[in-house]
Amino acid sequence: MAAERLSPLELMTKLVSFPTVSRDSNLDLVAWVEEYLASHGIDSHRKYDETGEKASLFAHAGPLIEGGIVLSGHTDVVPIDGQEWDSDPWEVIESDGKYIGRGVCDMKGFDALAIWALVEAHYRGVKRPLQLALSYDEEVGCRGAPPMIDRMLEVLPKASAVIVGEPSVMQPVTAHKGGVGYRLHVIGYEVHSSLMHTGVSAIMSGAKIIDWANQTNSASSVAQPSDVAALFNPPYTTAHVGTISGGTAGNITAKDCYFSVDFRVLPDETPETWYDRLKSKIDAVEQEMKAVRPEARIDVTPGYFVPGLRPEAEGEAEMIVRQITGDNGTHVVSYGTEAGQFQERGYSAVICGPGDIAQAHQPNEFMEISQFKAGQDFMVSLLDRLES
Repeated sequence: MAAERLSPLELMTKLVSFPTVSRDSNLDLVAWVEEYLASHGIDSHRKYDETGEKASLFAHAGPLIEGGIVLSGHTDVVPIDGQEWDSDPWEVIESDGKYIGRGVCDMKGFDALAIWALVEAHYRGVKRPLQLALSYDEEVGCRGAPPMIDRMLEVLPKASAVIVGEPSVMQPVTAHKGGVGYRLHVIGYEVHSSLMHTGVSAIMSGAKIIDWANQTNSASSVAQPSDVAALFNPPYTTAHVGTISGGTAGNITAKDCYFSVDFRVLPDETPETWYDRLKSKIDAVEQEMKAVRPEARIDVTPGYFVPGLRPEAEGEAEMIVRQITGDNGTHVVSYGTEAGQFQERGYSAVICGPGDIAQAHQPNEFMEISQFKAGQDFMVSLLDRLES
């Protein structure tokens, strides 16, 4: 008996049922996709993380030759903690012309379409290969894609073009900002707050660096943007502090303060330049701290780095998407994706996927059914190209 070929909606419903929040394992989802592809005669490959609790999955359909097309998505989703949902986040609900559920937009809807397309490519006997790439930990810094891509290059014939299916309302996105983050540990010296001049408050010292980020954003917002920057909203590199913790009591100068500093870096700027600017401020604050207590210091730990996606001159991936969608507009985004990581490794890359990023990460996350249908129509057109 032939294995059942699930529809894109059935595939999305199954994928959403796995609560693959980035902090948790995704292996149940990976195992299911692996078994489903195997039931249709498609071999797949895993690339585990260092813990063995997560894995990327990639697969190939069509002749074992170079020059194929990769459909790239991620398996992890953001948490539902603290969000008020009107339905079970791990079930796909249809309502008012929308599919609702955690990850339907970002980006299990595209993942489902990509899996469906890979199986269809296998049965059609396409002349040009189609590859599937599903990573882990995209939501926490695109950590899973680089080792997955490196392994793909070892195991599979190299494809030439990559379509990353992040929600873009099916528009071809040809550039995005990069991202880089740092974890700061400010180490002060505890004294009673009535004698605070003899101690060093890690929180108050750290606040100077946070205020530097505010001042930097303010100055950038009124500066004349470059031609590349003018494409983006906002048209400048942003500095952001998303988490902070520290201190022991209200009447003790804080010994410790922890916070992150993240930059969304324009494609025509380098992360190194922004780190140098941050480090200059850190050094100045640290000098002030040491003038009071020599043992005070600030430790900096590099976090994630996601390269930006650069516009390509006559890029193959862009050309394919434009020919299928008929969209010749200029589209860029300020969020980061795995497209820049593929591009760094010699692939032509573009972003094009169903749904709107404005609906991602929200309670009652949704995708318009019309967008999901547009995504399937895109896949059909892509398969036609690969077949002919």
